[in-house]
Amino acid sequence: MFRQAVMLCVLCALTGNLLADERPNILFCMADDWGWPHAGVYGDPVVETPTFDDLARQGVLFDRAYISSPSCTPSRNAILTGQQFYRLGQGANLHSSLDPAHPNFMFLLRDAGYQIGHWRKAWGPGDHTALGYKEHPCGPGSKFTKFMKQRDADKPFCFWFGTSDPHRPYKKGSGGESGMDLAKVPVPSFYPDKPEIRSDIADYYFEVQRWDSDVAAAIRLIEEAGELENTIIVMTGDHGMPFPRCKGNLYDWGSRVPLAIRWGKKINPGQQFEEFVSLTDLAPTFLQAAGVPIPEEMTGHSLLGEMGVEEPSQPAGREFVVYGRERHVPAQKIPTMDGYPARAIRTDRWLLILNVDPERWPAGVPEGATHPIDKYADCDDGPTKQWLIAHQDDPDVAPYYALCFAKRPPVELYDCQADPDQVHNLADDPAHAETVEQLRGQLVKYLESTGDPRFTDGDAPFDGYPYRAKYLKSYLEKNGY
Repeated sequence: MFRQAVMLCVLCALTGNLLADERPNILFCMADDWGWPHAGVYGDPVVETPTFDDLARQGVLFDRAYISSPSCTPSRNAILTGQQFYRLGQGANLHSSLDPAHPNFMFLLRDAGYQIGHWRKAWGPGDHTALGYKEHPCGPGSKFTKFMKQRDADKPFCFWFGTSDPHRPYKKGSGGESGMDLAKVPVPSFYPDKPEIRSDIADYYFEVQRWDSDVAAAIRLIEEAGELENTIIVMTGDHGMPFPRCKGNLYDWGSRVPLAIRWGKKINPGQQFEEFVSLTDLAPTFLQAAGVPIPEEMTGHSLLGEMGVEEPSQPAGREFVVYGRERHVPAQKIPTMDGYPARAIRTDRWLLILNVDPERWPAGVPEGATHPIDKYADCDDGPTKQWLIAHQDDPDVAPYYALCFAKRPPVELYDCQADPDQVHNLADDPAHAETVEQLRGQLVKYLESTGDPRFTDGDAPFDGYPYRAKYLKSYLEKNGY
């Protein structure tokens, strides 16, 4: 009897090791401020992204991937926890923290036997220790080369491969100097077509290309280790590019991101997925692939069914996606810490935005902001922003300036098929009143069902949460606050 028990234990151990060996590695590659559609495979005529394009061709290209919030910390918190940003307390804001009570896919994988780690910008920015984390939420930090050399080869790994590219500042003129044809740079219709703006976008492209080459180097390490085919490789960004009316905004240019997923062993190549997905779907996808139970708290759902890896547990994709924002930086009047609360629902044709407090300035006040950037502080500084401000009194420029910096109405409605850059607000057109009400009801129902404090009976304390950037404290003290 004892001998049989021992043999059974040995068999279980061997089976467990086999299962562990078969579990996929995960390389999660996330850029900082890289937005859709800035990749060659999406049709951009200038930026060159051969690594992303290859991943898309060898796996799945997602055409409609959206973040939970177009701001670094809440977007990354939502990805890490698989939950909508507004469910995460302080984690809904930039330069915040994260309560370890929220399940974290990196730690769930570690607890299941994965070796985890991160490089450069992964979680944050913020103070992860403020609410109880004893270590970085994405595991130990190291270069990926070091991680691959020192890891336990008997364990699967999950590595968050981050970057600060293409976050500002840029070396001015770097795009043109690299050989890009500035005449071919697409300029969104909410900017005037000016050389200074084309050059600024090209400088952003230059850093996108540098990021793409970093990912290529990481993939080569996995290939050299002989583990490429059983590694899930995901490449995406945390929100749109750091330009006016993009990053921090709920239009597609702020909230839609590139996304490609490759898993050579399981995913058939050449797939193109046109339904809506949220980056909150990544955590449950990773967990299901690793055989780890998905916590009920997660509002995202696994994409393995959509990619043909598993039998779909629900209808493929979504008919709509919901996202929003609270405080990016404290950009209202000094010394207030208010953000710009807004929520959005995006369908195949429509984008509806609810601006919760339209008396606030969406990009920050014109002057006297709590944040040291001061003028329109919720928008990253750079040549495009400065050109629009400098030429705001030009009658030809004034409409563009208003689109980027003026106050906005309580409700915005855009026909995304006729108006892909979302510049013509139809919310006040009586012909679209029924559409507004239908989308509003759909959005509010979702927000209520997922516990958004702004749309339930609970408090909505987002403006009162600490802004955990040391530079702000020094700035306020210097100004007598």
